[in-house]
Amino acid sequence: MNVVIRPVHFDASTQLIEFIDQKLQKLETFFDRIVEAEVFLKMETRQSIRDKIVEIKIHVPGKTLFVSKTSKSFEESTDLALQTIAGQLKKQKQKLKAH
Repeated sequence: MNVVIRPVHFDASTQLIEFIDQKLQKLETFFDRIVEAEVFLKMETRQSIRDKIVEIKIHVPGKTLFVSKTSKSFEESTDLALQTIAGQLKKQKQKLKAH
């Protein structure tokens, strides 16, 4: 699986990039035909609160899965997004088995 991590308007630490990459590699246990994973890291400031947004786009044969999660840290947003995308991958795998 090809993983692309794109921080938007800031430089992400290597520790954060490695954390996200390790977590994404675990998705192959749910669905082994993942072509590419794109991760967008964004910061949003509103009323002096800095929210961290993680958007994950997974390309599988014939479909693109997407999830966006917001929380106080990139690690927490990543975990929330991966839980959601894992469910979507399981559904996609079930649909392929049904056909």
